[in-house]
Amino acid sequence: MSGTTRARPRKSLGQHWLTDRDALRRIAAAADFRPADTVIEVGPGTGLLTQLLAQRATNLIAVEVDHALAEQLRRRYAETPGVTVIEADVLETPVEEILNAGRGGLPYVVAGNLPYMIGTAIVRKFLRAAVRPRWLVVTLQLEVAERMTAVPGRMSYLSAETQLFAEARILFRLPPGAFQPPPKVRSAVVRLDVRDSPDVEVDDVDAFLSLVQAGFAAPRKRLRNSLAIGLRLPAAIAERILAVAGVDPALRPAALSLEDWRKVYFAHRRRGREGAE
Repeated sequence: MSGTTRARPRKSLGQHWLTDRDALRRIAAAADFRPADTVIEVGPGTGLLTQLLAQRATNLIAVEVDHALAEQLRRRYAETPGVTVIEADVLETPVEEILNAGRGGLPYVVAGNLPYMIGTAIVRKFLRAAVRPRWLVVTLQLEVAERMTAVPGRMSYLSAETQLFAEARILFRLPPGAFQPPPKVRSAVVRLDVRDSPDVEVDDVDAFLSLVQAGFAAPRKRLRNSLAIGLRLPAAIAERILAVAGVDPALRPAALSLEDWRKVYFAHRRRGREGAE
């Protein structure tokens, strides 16, 4: 999503290139990586952010899916030590393969102006990777950024999933005019500091997230009903699970914290074990 005046953004790739120089400088400043860090830039486009990152990075790997843009960047940085450009779909390429292609090692960090259509999927990929980054500083649609950083009372499944793996905060917001072409939505730059371990202790992270997702099956309904719908259980049983967890069944799912969901998860697991017996 970075851009110059020569290339034309492709709608099929969701390209809205960030061209506001002040915003680019703020992103580069927020990317406070250490000399030992490998920096993975996702979606460099025509390289305005790449240029700023390359001034400080000792090992920068730019991952660009657009063939023409990748070739342009390769030519530009052919003589620049420590900068590697790979043409690849970041969602289809294992993190280890990206690091190896750029001769990158650990630890690593992620920066980039992410395409709106796949921004959430890209964040999820790195947060769930076997080898995770220290942090991500990325541009996302404002609505997505607000959901990722929401507090109890405004939580969603995305909030819970993101915050299980990272401390998330919005650094600053961006108007449509900061991009070419201007998108129809506002954007925000988000920093996600990846946790060494999930924020709540559970015995099976995937099963825990499945339970949370079930709890948000009908987010506008009371928790008792939403959980019943998601788990395909009678509402009375869902209410008993919540009673064991000590969570008010009249709450909306958005009101729960990760710790609340942990209690619901173990109450549900306990019921499953008792039923099996």
